[in-house]
Amino acid sequence: MRRIRAAGAVVRDADGRFLLVLRTKEPEAGAWTVPGGSVESGESFAQAAAREVLEETGLVVRVLHELWTVDVPFGDDAVYEIHDFLAAPVSGRLQAGDDAGDARWFTPDEMRDIPLTHDLLGYFTRAGLSDEPA
Repeated sequence: MRRIRAAGAVVRDADGRFLLVLRTKEPEAGAWTVPGGSVESGESFAQAAAREVLEETGLVVRVLHELWTVDVPFGDDAVYEIHDFLAAPVSGRLQAGDDAGDARWFTPDEMRDIPLTHDLLGYFTRAGLSDEPA
């Protein structure tokens, strides 16, 4: 089984909103999720998470700590090993990048009303980031 290293960031602002991007590619195209992508050669998971946020949203973030790791199967012979980090916005202007259909801030209540990637609210809840039941 081929493992593909990936990283993402749960970016939370001072108002308690979360930064999400709209996926345009499979898996789960058309669903909202945290910004993220593949780790480049010589890059740490945390560095990749910060770079992906900048590329997908135009925002510079400070990575705080790792929240969770999840394996997501991809095809018959690969799995994405995804490390997601908590991050805080530092600077920049919110604007969806080329590989994101849109980028917006959402409250936990608003997230209940949009299509999210598989179990995203559950991950937020288990990490203590949302009051929603898992």
